Amino acid sequence: MKRKKREFQSSDLVKSFARIHGFEHKLIAFEIKDFLEDYLDESLFNEIRSVGIQDQCIIIKIDSPLLKNDFKMRRTFYLKKFQDKFGDDKFNDLQII
Repeated sequence: MKRKKREFQSSDLVKSFARIHGFEHKLIAFEIKDFLEDYLDESLFNEIRSVGIQDQCIIIKIDSPLLKNDFKMRRTFYLKKFQDKFGDDKFNDLQII
């Protein structure tokens, strides 16, 4: 039980450090990638090259043309999922490259 409490405190510490030093978006990008890892099966997830955030826009780079097309067709679905999880004010667009 104490171990969990320490993990929670260190998580808050990392978030505070990221906010102070201006790389909070990197942490959110990692969380988005973790979400996609849970949501997609392993072979599809391996096609995702990177996830980044720039000017309130999530940018996902995908190697597979089929997965890229699927993400483009369901862009609003994924954007809504990310907005629900991280807040409507964090993102206003999603680009699939």
